[in-house]
Amino acid sequence: MSEAVGASPFVIDVTDADFEAQVIERSKEVPIVVDFWAPWCGPCRALGPMLERLAEEHAGRFVLARVNTDENPALAEAFRVQSIPMVIGVRAGALAGHFVGALPETGVREFLARLLPSDGERLAEDAVALLAAGRTDEAEAAFRHSLEVDPRADAARIGLADLLSARGDDADALAMLEQVGPGPHRQEADRLAAAARIRQSGAGDESALRAKLEANPSDLEARFTLAQALAGGARYAEALEQYLEVVRRDRAFRDDGARKAMIDIFDLLGSGNELADRYRSELAAVLFR
Repeated sequence: MSEAVGASPFVIDVTDADFEAQVIERSKEVPIVVDFWAPWCGPCRALGPMLERLAEEHAGRFVLARVNTDENPALAEAFRVQSIPMVIGVRAGALAGHFVGALPETGVREFLARLLPSDGERLAEDAVALLAAGRTDEAEAAFRHSLEVDPRADAARIGLADLLSARGDDADALAMLEQVGPGPHRQEADRLAAAARIRQSGAGDESALRAKLEANPSDLEARFTLAQALAGGARYAEALEQYLEVVRRDRAFRDDGARKAMIDIFDLLGSGNELADRYRSELAAVLFR
């Protein structure tokens, strides 16, 4: 394998200095195959040209990033490279598979098939573009076709659930989101599901409910329903305070419904949100006092 990479846009050399940008960040747009190699490594000279040829063949479906372990020992240490060649796949900023040694071409192609987006996932990407262009009906049809082609295309489930929620079909959206498996789409599925459940719960006459509570602060049904109405109106701070008071008074009320509703709001607000973090702490203090 040559030590220098030619003009191919699909094959790059990366170093300790630019690995974050060229591999981790870039993998959020296209899968990256990282080849840890060294000039003295015999098996590397067999595997490297094959990887370069496959990168050209796939014409942009992945980028091959070569790391010379002699010149970049910090990267080799960070990835615990003990034997070379070692190849890792990075997708959406996360490790998505690896192998060690000079696999035959069939084995490398199997590795790539697991790493690269399926036909269904590519159709889902097309559907996202249609949705961004305002072509909603075409996007919905494309999302559904994506799932027909590949029932594992969770990106299509996310997109379709978002469309269903936007037109008020929260029950169907929730059913779709329940089918999203563990992986890179699970967090977004949880966020969308939380938003749908909150919208479904948001009903009730706020003035009447507050009057009931003023007359009887122990009326947990009125307090819980008020919290739902506040959450449905995106008044999350007020809703969390009411839910927290229900938990303080009777955690078991409505099958632990107040705590579950608080978690839905936390999921909707996302990690690092100041309001969510504050009420997480207050909820923990109540639960574990």
